[in-house]
Formats: sequence, C-alpha cells, structure tokens
Amino acid sequence: MAQVKIVTDSTADLSKEQIEKYSIKVIPLIVTFGSESYTDDVDLSAEEFYQKLTSSNELPKTTQPSPEMFRQAYEEVASGEDVIISAHISGKLSGTLNSAEIASNMVDPKVILVDTKTASQGVGRSVLVAAEAAAKGMKVDEILAVVNKSINQTFSVFAVDTLEYLQRNGRIGKAASLLGSLLQIRPILYADPEGMVAPYDKVRGRSQVIPSLVNAALKNVAPEQPVNLSVVHSRAEENAQNLLTELEKHYQVEDLHVGMVGPAIGTHIGPGAIGLMIQPSFDSLLNS
Repeated sequence: MAQVKIVTDSTADLSKEQIEKYSIKVIPLIVTFGSESYTDDVDLSAEEFYQKLTSSNELPKTTQPSPEMFRQAYEEVASGEDVIISAHISGKLSGTLNSAEIASNMVDPKVILVDTKTASQGVGRSVLVAAEAAAKGMKVDEILAVVNKSINQTFSVFAVDTLEYLQRNGRIGKAASLLGSLLQIRPILYADPEGMVAPYDKVRGRSQVIPSLVNAALKNVAPEQPVNLSVVHSRAEENAQNLLTELEKHYQVEDLHVGMVGPAIGTHIGPGAIGLMIQPSFDSLLNS
C-alpha cells in the first residue's frame, strides 16, 4: 500500500521528539569553520556550535545538502508507489530546494517539493502539519492543501543582537536597509511572504524586544485561539522563556516547542537571538 513520507532539512530545527513522533527524515546541511566541516546536528551539536562560534577567529559558513544526499535519503524512506513530501527552507535563503529538485528526478518514488518560504521552526511547523496530516491518513492532495494553508498562516519573527552574521553570509536580504543605522537600535526581522528576511520593526534597547515580538505575533495570528507555537533562541534561554511567558497571556497553546536553533541557522543569526513561529492549530487550519 502506498504511503506518504515526510522529508525536510536540518534548518527546520526539529527536536528529536518531533522527528521520532512522525518518523520524519531530516537531511543535514554542512557547517564549515575554515577547513573544518561538520554535519549539522550530527557531529556538531547546537551547544558545541555556539561554543565554537564564540571562540573561533573564523565565521562559519553553511553548504546545502548535495543532490546525492537527497537521492540516498529518498530511496531510503520510500519506494515504488510511495509519495514523498519534501518541505524545506525558503528557496530565497538557501539552495537546498535546488538539490532536492535534482534528486527528485533521480528516484522512482514521486517527490513533491514544498518551499515553506521561511526558516528554522517556521519550516518545522509546516513539516509537522504535513506529518500530522499523513498520520491521519489524509490523501496527498488533502495534505498539500493543509500544508499550503500552514505556510500562508505561519508567522516567523525574530530579533538578533547584530546583523553581522546575516550580512557576512549573504542572507540579510531586505534587512540591508537597516545597516549603518543601528547604534542602540535592535532590529526585529521576519520571513516575508516572498521568503526573504525583511525588517519588521526596530526598537531602542533590549527591553523593547520582547514587547515588539509579542505585538508582531498578535497582529498576524489572532489571539485567544488554539495555536502551535515555537519559541527559539541562540543561547538566550532566559529571554526565550520570558517571551513564552508573555505569549501565553494571549494564546491557548496547543502544541509547544521551546529550543535552541541549530548550527545551520545559528551560522546566520549569531548568538543572542530570540524568535517565535506561530500558526493556528491543526484543526483550525483544517477548518479555515
């Protein structure tokens, strides 16, 4: 009997529990410090990465998974009449989707590629929607319909301590307009509908960061409804917990993830960042 399999990449920042619950296949990116290369979250954990980031003289870089890595993964998880839904980081932020597309033409199982137009647990949230729909036995077209709703209704916003990492790694996108004007200003960035990093707000001082993030969530996902929520950080756990406390005053959180972003995303945002990814609950998406 044909099955629907779910594949993503390590930029989704899925927890081990999320991966194991739905048997999601995760293709890792490669993180490089100078001449040393590491497989994201395989031989370089998030904690090890941030320790290395703050002590190394070289800024890390990321490399997308190769088409061969995708080919091997696709053939490992599926065969014959199976269908693979392969959902990934925004194509405007990474070449990962390009590698997946090349590999999709090299295998027998049907592969349906999905651009989530976001990053980190923003990707993860739509991947989990796909996995939940597949687990419920929904047909492929039904799964894709609810995933597309998820992508359109997931809001990802974050604050960074510095734009240096985004700038040096070429991922700054529309946020380049903020460069040179940020003395005591803290940039609030988001994944825009095109899948680019873009300015959302700018606040004066760290004390205004969490209120700005909460207000951004409230403007984009209606309060007092069941939601799936991810609060993420790059070695800023206390700030992340404070952000969660404020969000829980406004939302009925049905599915919650709080965690550190992995090396692939941490390479581009640096230490000290916090963010949130929020969407209506699975049932709300189905009924919207």
